[in-house]
Amino acid sequence: MYEIFGELDSMEEINATAEGLKNEGDHKNLYQLAAENGIDAGFVDMYLNGTVEKLCCDVATAALGRIDVEAAELKPVEIMEDWVEYIRMLCSDEEGFARAVRSRGKSLKGCIGSLLRWSFQKKYRVDQDIIEAAGIGKVRVEMGIPGNGTAKKLIKQYYLDKGGAAR
Repeated sequence: MYEIFGELDSMEEINATAEGLKNEGDHKNLYQLAAENGIDAGFVDMYLNGTVEKLCCDVATAALGRIDVEAAELKPVEIMEDWVEYIRMLCSDEEGFARAVRSRGKSLKGCIGSLLRWSFQKKYRVDQDIIEAAGIGKVRVEMGIPGNGTAKKLIKQYYLDKGGAAR
């Protein structure tokens, strides 16, 4: 995912790296930097022709780019897609959250992992009447998917707590 430039910690690190590449005339690696950080090639074009002063213009762009790159690798489905959309919304709405998403050591994989850990720790047995109404017979079924409020709390804890994943 971060094959050439590694995991950059902030919008400022992206911009500093981009400036160095631009000054060296290394356009190929400038495009690679953008790709690794989920920044559209069109921004590179605008940066190179002087339309914009910085490759990554704001904190939200840096965070959303990271989420896009990580989501493309993870390919989340169903409830996980909903979690990713909530993370995107927070990145757009809260600068502090966007900075936390961009920070080194935090990842979409780690965030979803913390939600999955919670799910296994909090699973409960589904009532047999519900199981029979579903037409799956007499089997034991357990669930542990967090509701929206809990998922939102866990997502914020994962990204904003200095200690890492929510427990």
